[in-house]
Amino acid sequence: MKEKRTEKNTIYSGAMDEKNKISPAYLNLQNPKYIEIDNLYYAGLIVVDYDREQTDLILKSLIETNIDMNLSIFYEKQDSYKMIKELTYHIGNVGVEIKGANENRQDIDIAAFTYNDAKYIRKEMQVNNEDLYFLYVYIMIYDKDIKNLEYFLNKIEGLAQSKGMQTRRANFRQEEVFLATIPLMEHKEMIKEAAKRNVLTTGVLATYPFISSTIFDEDGIFIGTNIYNNSLVFINRYQTEKYKNANICIFGTSGAGKSFYTKLLILRYRLLGMKQYIIDPEREYTNICENMKGTLIKLGPTSQTYINILEIRKESIEEGENGFLATKISKLIGFFHLIFGQMDEEEKAILEEKLIETYHEKGITFDDESLYKLEKDKMIKEFKGPKDMPLLGDLFRILGKDERTKKFKTKLIPFVEGSLKFFNHYTNIEINNELIVADVYDLGEENLQYGMYLFTDIFWDKIKENRNEKKAIYLDEIWRLIGVTSNKNVASFIYKIFKTIRKYGGSSVAITQDISDIFSLEDGIYGKSILNNSSIKTFFSLEEENIKILSEFANLSEKEKVEIKSLKRGECLMFVGDDHILTKIEASEGEKNMIENKKGNL
Repeated sequence: MKEKRTEKNTIYSGAMDEKNKISPAYLNLQNPKYIEIDNLYYAGLIVVDYDREQTDLILKSLIETNIDMNLSIFYEKQDSYKMIKELTYHIGNVGVEIKGANENRQDIDIAAFTYNDAKYIRKEMQVNNEDLYFLYVYIMIYDKDIKNLEYFLNKIEGLAQSKGMQTRRANFRQEEVFLATIPLMEHKEMIKEAAKRNVLTTGVLATYPFISSTIFDEDGIFIGTNIYNNSLVFINRYQTEKYKNANICIFGTSGAGKSFYTKLLILRYRLLGMKQYIIDPEREYTNICENMKGTLIKLGPTSQTYINILEIRKESIEEGENGFLATKISKLIGFFHLIFGQMDEEEKAILEEKLIETYHEKGITFDDESLYKLEKDKMIKEFKGPKDMPLLGDLFRILGKDERTKKFKTKLIPFVEGSLKFFNHYTNIEINNELIVADVYDLGEENLQYGMYLFTDIFWDKIKENRNEKKAIYLDEIWRLIGVTSNKNVASFIYKIFKTIRKYGGSSVAITQDISDIFSLEDGIYGKSILNNSSIKTFFSLEEENIKILSEFANLSEKEKVEIKSLKRGECLMFVGDDHILTKIEASEGEKNMIENKKGNL
C-alpha cells in the first residue's frame, strides 16, 4: 500500500494544479508607484471623498471610457440601532460645545456643520427608514507602457474630479488595491481607512455601476463599436420583446456616412436571407444590388420595364379580407393628389366616380369575385392578370367625357401621350427576388415623387404577403413623400406603413439629409410621427440649423446636440430603444469592396 501511495503522489507531482494555471510568470512589487505583472504595469487610485450632493451616476463617465481598468466597490451596511445611538450622543455633545463656545468663530462653524449633518443622517434613518453604509471605491488601471499608464491615470483623475470625486494614488499600497480589484475581493484594513466614507441608501444609488454602455442584442447583426469604450454594438431590430417596432430613421448630411451605413445593413441582412425592398431616387444602390444578385427595376423614359399604377394585385389585401377595389381607390386618390394638386372633397368624389367607371369597363366592381376569372378548360378560379386591368389611358378617355374633369385630363396628358407615357403600360415584370431595388433616377427631379409613390405601393403589398417572414422597405430621400412638396394623403399613407408594418413582420427605414423638409408639411406632424414610430434612430453629422430643427421633435440633450455636430464621417449617435450610444460604423474590407464595387471577396 505504501508503494502504491508513493507512486500516486509521484504522478500528481508532475501535474499542474488550477492555482498554477492562473498564476503569473513573474511579479514585481519593488516600485511604490506601480506593480509589474507579466509585462503589464498596474497603478491604483483610491477614491477618498465625494461631493455632498449627487444627482447623477458618478461612475458613468469612468465606466464609459476605453481605458483598461478594474473598478471595485465595497458597501458595508451598518447597524441602524447602533448608528442612531452614536449620532444622538454626538449631536448632544456638539450641541453643548456650540452653546458654550463664543471665542473661536471658525471652530463654531465647523462644529455647526457636523452637528447639522448628524441631525440630517439621524432624521433620514428614523423618518425615511434609510440605512447607513460605509462606501469604499478603488480603481486599478493597467497598460503595457508606463507612459501610457501615467497618461491614463491623469485622465481618470480628471474625470473623477469632474464628477465630484477626490482621488489619491495608492503609492506604497498598490498590492492592497490590486487585491481589492480582482475577483478575490481581498479588502485589507490598510486601505479601508483611506477610502471609507459614510453614505445613505439614496447616495448608494449614485454609485450604481451596471450602466448600459453598449448594446448587444441576441441574434443581432454587428453595427460597429462604441466610440467611448470600443465595446461591440449588435442590434436585432426584430427583437419584439425589447423594441416596439423594427423601424429605423437615418439622418445625416451628404457625405456623413448614412448611405454607406444603409448599404451595410442591406448587405448583412441579405446574407441572412431577409426580403428587402429599396426605393433609390439617387442611383446609389445599383452596385450592391448587382453584387448581391438582386433585381434592379428601372423606371423612366428609356427603360423597358413598366408598372401599371392602376393594377390591382392579389397581395394588396390579406387572405380572408375583403375590399380590393376600395383599397386600391384610396391609394390612387393619394397618387392623383401628386399629379392634380390639392383637391377638395367634391373633386375627390368626382375622381372616385371616374375611377369606379374605369374599372367597371374591365368588369371589376366592389364585389371581390369580379377580380377572379375561370381558367380556360378548367374549373379553377384565377386572379386577373396584368392585361385584365385598366390603364391610365382608359381613365384619361373617361375624364375627357365630363366637363367637370377635363382639367384632370389635361394634367394627365404627359402620363398618357407625353414624356411620362411609360406610366401608361401594362406591368411586365415579376417581383420575386429577396432583394429588389427600384431605380427612379431617370424620372428627374420634378417627377421622382410619382415613381417613389408607385414603388412604395407595390412594396407595401409585398410586405403584407406573409406575416411570418422578416422583410424591410427602405425609403431614401423620404422627404419627397412626406415633405412640403407632397400632400397629406401621401404622407398619411407613408405614416400608415411606419405605424402598422410591425404586425406584418416588417421594418421601414426612413433615410434623408433634408431634416427641415421632412418636418415642413402640416407643421411637421408626419415627420414627427414617423420619427416617434421608429425604435431605432441614427443621427450622423448634421449642420447646426438641422440640429436645431431636429431637437424640436427629438429628445436631444445639450450634450448630444454638440456631439452630433462634431461627429466624423462614419460616426453616429444612435437611439436604440431607451439607450443613447455614440457608435463608429465598422465594415470589413470585403464588405467595403461589395458596397463600393471594388474587386475583392466578402
